[in-house]
Amino acid sequence: MAEKFYACKASEVAADAATIIKLRNLSVGIFKVKGDFFAMLNVCPHRGAALCEGPVCGTSASTDRHEFRYERRGELVRCAWHGWEFDIRTGEFIVDPKIKARTFPVTVEGDDIFVHA
Repeated sequence: MAEKFYACKASEVAADAATIIKLRNLSVGIFKVKGDFFAMLNVCPHRGAALCEGPVCGTSASTDRHEFRYERRGELVRCAWHGWEFDIRTGEFIVDPKIKARTFPVTVEGDDIFVHA
């Protein structure tokens, strides 16, 4: 069974960037997406970069009219090294969902965020 660890205050987490915390010997990013909180290991599964230190963003989607539409704003984190984009909620790489960044369950009690690892 996973242990519960205090991460930070909910009020310390911005919607446009991760709050990086230490969880035992791990670096973990705490994210806020549309009012909900998520935790992700700060390691890109591609080449080991500090994934959670990349920009929180959306992505471009093609349409059938030879144009692009920006969508999923604030739902992805983009690795600063090679631009790989991961869904903050699930850890899935948006190009190939079989590739995943490690995520952790989160609970919120009042203004306190806890990560279960």
